[in-house]
Amino acid sequence: MAVNMKGRNLATLHDLTLEEMQNIFSVCADLKQKYRTGEATPLLKGKTLAMIFQKPSTRTRVSFEAGMTHLGGHALYLGPNDLQLKRGETIADTARVLSRYVDGIMARVFAHQDILDLCEYSSVPVINGLSDLTHPCQVLADLFTIIEKRGELKGLKMAYMGDGNNMAHSLLVGCAKTGMHISVATPKGYEPKADIAGWARDDARPTGARVEVTTDPVTAVKDANVIYTDVWAGMGQENEHAERVKTFQPYQVNSALAAHAKKDYLFMHCLPAHRGEEVSAEIIDGPNSVVFDQAENRLHVQKAIMALLM
Repeated sequence: MAVNMKGRNLATLHDLTLEEMQNIFSVCADLKQKYRTGEATPLLKGKTLAMIFQKPSTRTRVSFEAGMTHLGGHALYLGPNDLQLKRGETIADTARVLSRYVDGIMARVFAHQDILDLCEYSSVPVINGLSDLTHPCQVLADLFTIIEKRGELKGLKMAYMGDGNNMAHSLLVGCAKTGMHISVATPKGYEPKADIAGWARDDARPTGARVEVTTDPVTAVKDANVIYTDVWAGMGQENEHAERVKTFQPYQVNSALAAHAKKDYLFMHCLPAHRGEEVSAEIIDGPNSVVFDQAENRLHVQKAIMALLM
């Protein structure tokens, strides 16, 4: 563990240096190799992670809980009905109390401000498992997957199709920090937040990455090494689903759109996926798809994050 990250929080990728991201990837590769050969990695023996879930998840819960087990520690699932969070107790008080009991806190929340409040008042490391603004653990797993498949990030191009949501935000920053070009294509009115795009452009200056936000899916996908998409209507947007399906239809990742990318492009999706909406079945289930490698790498990259921070 070349860079000392003990005690740090992970709220957004903008908080990390390139060296720290590379350190996470290095530790992740080591932990994944040891997992596959059956070598024990009790780096967090006797330690406990509190997992706060305001919204449910398959990958986030299982990967963090299994990851803590692999590292010799224990994870506590705290769902919406298990805490007094924001009902009878402030986030500040919850953070202070949990800090007396556990060695780290992972939170999957709606409002990003909840992550920031946990970071401010907790005396143990806080990991953002997802907020409405960013999804840093997912993107670290995504970038690690690209490294596994292509050996590098710098100079490659990612095209992101769809909603300018938390995934788009974290991909913008993650690609910019690592020197990967990124083009985000969204319908007008669904662009990523301007301040997050600004973070990405700031992070791109030292690495030479190109950061583009466009409404033209073909322009974005042209010569891309990676095509990425996400659901068109996330949790809390169910009442917008029908309208979004009509608006986002030109951004569906299908064979016609993918034909503009490099022939050996990787298709990525953070899952869960809606076949026939944001992506056609022939793409997500086809030979260019690495979606289940991404899902597996959530486990290993989060183990690296926990081992480094806790």
